[in-house]
Parts: sequence; structure tokens; C-alpha cells
Amino acid sequence: MPEGVMKAWLESSHLNGGNIVYIEELYESYLDNSASVSAEWQGIFSQLPKVEGSEVEYRHSAIRDEFRALAKQANKQVVVSSGNDAKQVKVLQLINAFRFRGHQNANLDPLGLWQRDKVRDLQLSHHDLSENDFDKEYNVGSFAIGQDTMKLGDLYKALRNTYCGSIGAEYMHMTATDEKRWLQQRLESVQSKAALSVDEKTKLLQGLIAADGLEKYLGAKFPGAKRFSLEGGDSLVPMLKELITRAGAAGTKEVVMGMAHRGRLNVLVNVMGKNPSKLFDEFAGKHDEILSSGDVKYHQGYSSDFVTPGGTVHLALAFNPSHLEIVNPVVIGSVRARLDRRDCDQGDLVLPITIHGDSAIAGQGVVQETFNMSQARAFKVGGTVRIVVNNQVGFTTSVAEDTRSGEYCTEIAKMVQAPIIHVNGDDPEAVILATQIALDYRNEFKRDVVIDLVCYRRHGHNEADEPSATQPLMYKIVKKHPTPRQLYADKLSAEGSLTTAKIDELTAYYRKLLDEGQCTVDQWRPMTEHSVDWTPYLGHEWDDDYDKEISLEKLKELAVKLSSYPESHPVHSRVKKIYDDRMKMATGEKLLDWGMAENLAYASIVDRGDRVRITGQDSGRGTFFHRHAVLHNQEDGSTYLPLQNIREGQGPFDVHDSVLSEVSVLAFEYGYTTAEPAGLTIWEAQFGDFANCAQVVFDQFISSGEQKWGRLCGLTMLLPHGYEGQGPEHSSARLERFLQLCADHNMQVCVPSTPAQVFNMLRRQVVRPMRRPLVVMSPKSLLRHPLAVSSLEEMSTGVFHNVIGEIDELDAKAVERVVFCSGKVYYELLDQRRKNELNNIAIVRIEQLYPFPEQELQAVLKEYQHVKQFVWCQEEPQNQGAWYCSQHNFRAAIPEGTTLTYAGRKASAAPAVGYMSLHVKEQQALVTQALTID
Repeated sequence: MPEGVMKAWLESSHLNGGNIVYIEELYESYLDNSASVSAEWQGIFSQLPKVEGSEVEYRHSAIRDEFRALAKQANKQVVVSSGNDAKQVKVLQLINAFRFRGHQNANLDPLGLWQRDKVRDLQLSHHDLSENDFDKEYNVGSFAIGQDTMKLGDLYKALRNTYCGSIGAEYMHMTATDEKRWLQQRLESVQSKAALSVDEKTKLLQGLIAADGLEKYLGAKFPGAKRFSLEGGDSLVPMLKELITRAGAAGTKEVVMGMAHRGRLNVLVNVMGKNPSKLFDEFAGKHDEILSSGDVKYHQGYSSDFVTPGGTVHLALAFNPSHLEIVNPVVIGSVRARLDRRDCDQGDLVLPITIHGDSAIAGQGVVQETFNMSQARAFKVGGTVRIVVNNQVGFTTSVAEDTRSGEYCTEIAKMVQAPIIHVNGDDPEAVILATQIALDYRNEFKRDVVIDLVCYRRHGHNEADEPSATQPLMYKIVKKHPTPRQLYADKLSAEGSLTTAKIDELTAYYRKLLDEGQCTVDQWRPMTEHSVDWTPYLGHEWDDDYDKEISLEKLKELAVKLSSYPESHPVHSRVKKIYDDRMKMATGEKLLDWGMAENLAYASIVDRGDRVRITGQDSGRGTFFHRHAVLHNQEDGSTYLPLQNIREGQGPFDVHDSVLSEVSVLAFEYGYTTAEPAGLTIWEAQFGDFANCAQVVFDQFISSGEQKWGRLCGLTMLLPHGYEGQGPEHSSARLERFLQLCADHNMQVCVPSTPAQVFNMLRRQVVRPMRRPLVVMSPKSLLRHPLAVSSLEEMSTGVFHNVIGEIDELDAKAVERVVFCSGKVYYELLDQRRKNELNNIAIVRIEQLYPFPEQELQAVLKEYQHVKQFVWCQEEPQNQGAWYCSQHNFRAAIPEGTTLTYAGRKASAAPAVGYMSLHVKEQQALVTQALTID
């Protein structure tokens, strides 16, 4: 190739000097994971020449680190002969191999059951090294041992201590170089060994004594009772106390924890400071009479204060149903609310801790969903410390063979490149070091981190279960295996840190506390300051009076603000048309449509100084192109939110297009509202049908949290519902399921039919001091229906009408039939009646189906006492919708001696038909049926 052509090719090639840094970064990513680069680059890198006799290419960054280290020794005599040059590279490869795969040969299983093959990459021979090289000095590159060169024998020992001891660290899957080097420094500088004083060791032993002592006490006092013992995973107690203490020293003010059953009672007593006498009373069958239903003791939450070197930390353990992992997004939501209240966007002031089972973290999809939320704008909290109590058996199932497909139960954490620290639960000092590193990583990088506490379960899934029936080999070992307390006490005694007499004294003292029913946690303090004051929201009923009106002048002012945006912010032509119309609505030229009324409700709330938070798929614009709370600049993509610009000092307005999940996002928002009673928190389903993916949250938290746990929640759920011929998965929000959950005045189920109604319904949820969930069957076609409009005057009253009577001027005495209905079908009934001039049929809308407004309905029916025919009309099939769950309420409200019939679709397995022609035929039939007098 001619010289000029060669020069031109080199200057244009991706291999020229200007791109070398970028190419090296690509190459390092390729070495970590070949799939992380494009197929083209995979082809280029795979063709690069290999070092003879080696299967692993060495990273250029490590070579650069080596030469930088050598440069610093310019005035030193460096022992590197020409014969050592090749082996020097092999030594650096050896270091890298331990960082990548050392965890696979770490001593993690207390029972010694794990059968793990030797990893070739960790053998000297694999790198053309041997014990004959042990006395030779080599440069150690970036190995964070505090010296530049080491004898190979010392280096090999240090590598095994660091990566193949009681801690097995997985972090080389991460692409962030600074995070990997931070972890390397923390592990390698101490060779994964904690440096604890005698006092710290004593406190560590006390934690193990407490964990072991409580379980033995309960086992003796209440034999056979379910307690989901922590035995085998005892190190969890000192781990949590270390986490809280260290977090408090770093400035954390609150810690929110979520965990399933295993070890929960132990955490309540030995970490949270719950008085053991109260726990004993619960075992004995005594309970608090305040709650209507209550819950079993291993579902209960708790709150307390905990003294740390940095000040008092408020602790909260979330209530948890048996749907194990669902508590994770609830905890994260609670943390986000606390952070928002503290105006802390980095996560420093509130720490979330979630505790998982090994089978559950690998098996339940909400874990993946919660990991996926961890860095999303609407849901991030500065990282979560995730602890797996890995007892190596799921209920009665062999974990490795049946409950997962990956090597570890923690593989899912790699999706967000979280570091994973596996640690042997029988080495409590290693547990403490793993805990310190995990928390410091979280605080430094604001990302999730996982501690895999590898332990065992001394008893069966519960204390009535016989584990040997399904795990005979494991439980032969377990029965002979000493407890973590015994192992550590023997270690401290052998090394001379504590005498046997002192250990016996500590054990006896803990037993004395239990016998006397005294708090076992020295750091416990009674709560002096709750994170939020719920007092204003307690003891209220539905019909309590409250200041509901809003002046017409204020509404007009807010409407103008809401409809304004900078001229320098060009929006889409369709959006501009919507906002031009909104300005006309604000000035009285047009009546308000649904989108304007809804946004005006939010404006009135933030104008009060309260927060509005909305999450859901497409919530910024609204799935049906109606809300447009977020205006997108068509030239530069920037956004402008009129609701964030209502006035100086207004309440926050946050609207987020959520991750594509229902169950985790709804659980998050439930957690948010249980920690933040003020303001309006909304979860919006893209289609109401999709709420069925979150049914566990409705069943186990929203509908029954107050009855089981005394937890108030003012969450609002907007579930688009209505039959427009869009098929069985885009029609029904399954109204019947929510009505079936209704009892004890636990929540509200509303079907508003006008913009004024939605305005006053949303305001009522904030202005009225009672805090209970609100389920809304929100509309689709009504968003633009010409009859679904309202005036500002209708909104200024502040009244949400649970029942709306006949709006046309009918002669009440001439009415022969009254049709009850809810939602969109009202407008079809109204249109058909007007067309057919059926002036002897009245239509009554029931806008709130629960709590059922019997007195209000009876008041509306006063002028129809002579009517004999009453009918309930619905779009849903007969076995769905409100008919079966509410007909007893309709019958109780109508006059005696009258009949109540049904008009609607016949019972169906599917929520709706899939063919438009059939839908239209059915819809016309049910309207005709409702308007036909027998």
C-alpha cells in the first residue's frame, strides 16, 4: 500500500490514536462480558493474537497501573529480570482471576454441603506458575495490599485470604471502574478480615447470645408453636445492629426494614427492642382489642428509636403478609416518602433494608421489578441494602436443583450491576466486615448492594415441620452442628479475648432479661418524635364536616395559571389545541372537560401547599391523551409543567411515567401513602384491566391493612373502565373484585360521570381529614364526550355527589320506571331516552358504590315512592360489575313492595366480547332492555 494511502487509512480508521481510550474501554467491557459490545467489535477483539499458553487476556488498565507503579519507583532498584517478564504478566492475570472467580472456591457453606469444583483459573499451574516461584518478587499492579511488589508466595496467600475465605465477593460483573476499584481496596487492603477490638467482639457475641437465647426460650416456653426460628442464621441480629449503628454514625435519621417470617420475632425483640413480655402475651393468645381483625405475630411491624454514635435513629419494620417479597416495594415507597418530606434527594437520611429468603429472592418476580425501579427517577432512594438469609432450603425443596437456574440465588441482582457479598454465617466477624462494606458502598455510590448470608435452618419451615423427611442428609449434619454462638464463644475463649466465666455471665444476663420481661436492646429508646404526625387524620368518619368550598375567583385564577406556558416552549399542534381550549374554559368561554377539571383539582391542591404525586404508565400525558401535565418542547425535548408553576411556595407536583409494572409500582405507592398522609398520591393503571396484575397489593395491603395492622392509607387508584368495544382486556377494571373486598368501611369505590365530580372527588380525598383508599373507575370515552362537561360554578361548591338524581325536567308523578346506573352507560341511556322521548323513565346515577350512600339514594327516591319498577343497568356481564355485590343495597333503598330487575349483558367467562359488531349489538340491547317498561 502506498505511503500516502496508508496514512489516510490510519487517520480515518477506528484504530487511530484519537480513539485509543475509547477502544480500550470497549475492550475491557468485552473481557468482562463479550455480549456487552456489538457483534462487530466482538469480531475484531476475538481475532486479536493471544498470549501463548493463556486463555484469558489481561486488561490494559491493569498494565497501565503496573507501569505507573514502576514509574514511581524510578529511584528504586526493581527486581524484574528478562526471564521474569512473561511471568509478570501471568501474576497480574492470577490477581485478576481471583477477583473474578475467587468466590467460587470461597468457604461459604457452614454445613460443608456445597460441592464446588476447583476453579482452574485460581490454580498456579493454569498461569504457568508454581511453588518454585514463591520466593520471587513481582509487581502486584492495582492489588490494594499497600505495597508495589510482593513475593509470589505471600501474594498467593493474600489472594486466597481475600477472595476464598469466609467472604466471596462478586463485583467484576460491574462496568463502573471506580466502583470496582473501591471494592477491591476495601477487600484487599484487609484481606477480607475484620479488625475488631475486644469490646466490639464482646458486643458481637452478645448479639449471637440474644439471637440464640430468644429462640431457645420460646422453644421451651411454647413448644410446637410456630415462630419461624432464626436458628442457624443467628448472625442476622448483629448484622442488623451493625447496619443501624454505622448508618446512624454516618448521619442517617431513619431506617425502614422489610422482611418475611423467618427470624422476624427475633428481630422484633433483639433489634427493634420490642418488650419480650408483649411477645410472650401474643404466644399466650392475648391481643390488642383495638384492631378489628388483627394478624399473626410473625406478620407484625414495629417502630422504635435506636441510639447510635451519630444520634438517635428511628426504626420502622414494615408489616408483611405471607406474600413474602411483596413488602420490598412497600418499604422502598415508604422510604421515598420520608426522603421527600426531608427534602433529601440523595438518600443519605433514610436507609431501606430488605431481608429476603433464598428461594424467594430467586423465585418471585416482584424482586426483579424492585431492582429495576432502583435507579428510576420516580422510585430511587439512594440504594437499598438487600440481605438474603440463605438457609439453603426453600420450605421443603432442594434449592439448587428446583428453585433456581443460576449458580446463586442472588443472580437477579446482576441486572442492575449490584455488588454481591457472599458470607459464611458461622463467621460473625466476616459478617460484620461484609456489613460495613455493603453499607459504605451504598452510601458512597447510592446504589443497591446485596449481602448473601449463607447459613442454614436448624428446624423445619416451621417448628411443627419435620425437615429430615425431605432433607435427610442435611439434617444429619445440622443436628450435630454447633450454633454460631457456641462457635464464636469458643473462638473468643481460645484466643483469650473473653473468659468462659464472662461468656457464661453474658448468657445468664440475657436469660434474666427475658425472665423479667425487660427490653433486651441497650440502644432502644421510646419514640420521642414520630417521622410524621398522624393525629389530625385519626378518628374521622365519612360524613364528618370539613371545609370543602373553594371560591370561584380562586378557581378562575388557578385555571388561567394551569392553561399557561411560555411562548418560548413550542408544543405539539394537538397539545396546543388542547391548551387553547383550556384557556377558553378558564375564561368562561367553554365548559370544562375531564382533563381540565382533573388538572384543576391538582392545581387547587398544590395551591393549598399540599403535595400531588402521580405515577403510572403514560401518566404524564395520560394514556388517552387527555392530561398533558407535562409539555414537551418540540424543538429541544425539554419539558414544562404548568402545575409546578402555580405560585411561589406551592406544594410539590410530581408526575412520573412509571416502569412497566403494576404490582411493584402500586406496592411502592401504598408504602408511600402509609408514610405520608398529607397531599394526594395517585397510582394510575394504563387500562383498569391491568390492575389484576397487582391483585395481591389490593388484597393484602390496600383493602385490609387498617383492619389487620391499624395502618391508614389515603392512596387513590385511577382504573380506566368502560365498554367501548376494545375487547376483553381493555374494558373492565373488574369492579366486582373491589366491591367484594369492601367491608368495615375500609375503602371508597367511586364511578364519577362528570368533570365536576372528578374535581370534587380528588379534592375531597385531600381536604377531608379521613385517610382511606379511593378506588376510581375512571373513564375513557367520557374524556371527550360532548355531554360530559361542567362549569366552574359546579366545582366551587366542593361537593362530590354520591348520588345524582334525574337532570331533565320530568314530571316525577308520571315516572313509571327508575333506572339505576353508574359510569359511561348513563350517557347512552340518556341519549336513547331523549331520542325516544321516554318521559316516564327517570335515570339515577350512583357515583359512589361503597360505602353505599343509602340515605342519599332514598332522599333522591322520595319523589318516586309510587314507582313499582326499578332496574339496575350495567355494561358488565351479569356475574361481574356491581350487580351481585350491590343489589342488596339497591333493594334496601327502594320502596317496599317494588321490584328490582337487572338490565345488562348475560353472565360471561370473559369480561367483554372481542368483536366490535357484537359489542354494539349487546350494548344497544342492554340500553333498550333498561328503558323498556314491563
